[in-house]
This record gives sequence, structure tokens and C-alpha cells, in this order.
Amino acid sequence: MASQAATSFNGNLKKALAGLRRIDLDGLRWKVFDAKGQVLGRLASQISTVIQGKDKPTYAPNRDDGDMCIVLNAKDVCVTGRKLTNKVYHWHTGYIGHLKQRTLKDQMAKDPTEVIRKAVLRMLPRNKLRDDRDRKLRIFVGGEHPFGDRPLEPYLMPPRQVREMRPRTRRAMVRAQKKAEQQQQDVNDPRRGKRKDRPEVNA
Repeated sequence: MASQAATSFNGNLKKALAGLRRIDLDGLRWKVFDAKGQVLGRLASQISTVIQGKDKPTYAPNRDDGDMCIVLNAKDVCVTGRKLTNKVYHWHTGYIGHLKQRTLKDQMAKDPTEVIRKAVLRMLPRNKLRDDRDRKLRIFVGGEHPFGDRPLEPYLMPPRQVREMRPRTRRAMVRAQKKAEQQQQDVNDPRRGKRKDRPEVNA
């Protein structure tokens, strides 16, 4: 198995297969998540549900019944709003004054797999099962992975429900559209909107 995976996978094979011997793979499903175009938080919530086994009727909080999760195209994950520049990761090296920080944009450029890993791990409960669940999460930057010989099942993300626009936002959007149409009409008709030059009348 390892030799077949090594021939088809061009990434870090040692890191990809690390810790598999400590996992009881009997009866586990292999779920494949495609992160391309997915929102980070929504994707992480679905992964955390599968990795804990909450999608099974046999779920118990004291048992690790979760399935293997393979995440592909981590570099193409999306965020909403201004999180790309406003979201900051903090950590301390242990030395005095060595409080480090890094924005989400810089972390995506350095290692996008850690972005998804941190999002998923922070949704898991802080107990003894957390490390075992972390080993079941395999994240890859691109679309290649060394688990082609496993019975893979692509995970279908639920449709995103967009809430109805608030009245104030809708009114602001209508005003912006009307203003843009008015400006377009003024550009097309240069005579419109200009006042006629009237001769000055001296009393």
C-alpha cells in the first residue's frame, strides 16, 4: 500500500501517513471533503461533526467513533467579510516578550492546512479523545492524496441558506442602484443635468 501511494503522491508522504498505525481503521469510513470555494467555518463545522461521529446513530461522547476525514484543496478555502486581514492568530514562544501574531492572509500563504486544522480542533471538546480525533484528520494543499487505495466516499456539503436581506440594507442597495443608473444616464446624455446659460440682467 505504501509503495503504491508513494508512486502516485508527490507531497510529503511521511507527514501524510504519520500516526495511521495508532488508529483502528476497522469499520471506519473515509470521507473526502473538497475545500475549493467553501467557507472556512462552515467546512470546519461539518468536518468536526464527522470526525466526532455525531452523524451516526451510535454516537456516544465517551467513545471515539468518528470517521477518517480527508480534506483536499486547502489553498482554495474562502472566508467572508474582512477576516483575511482582520483575523489574527496569536501564540507565545515562552520567552519574555515573545508574543507572536500572524494574520490569516499570511498563514494562508505559509501553510493553508494549518488554517483548517486550527478551525476544526477549536470546535472539538477539550478531552482525552482530542488527539485521537486529530490523527483522523488529513489535510492536503492540492487535490492529490496517498489514500487512493481506500474506499473513499465524497462528502456532499449541505446547501448554504442565505437569510433574507434586512430592510435597511435593501433600501440602501436600491438607493445605490438608482444613483448608479442616474450617473449612467448623465454620462450617456451630456446635455442632461446642465443648466442653460442665462444672460445676467443688470438692474
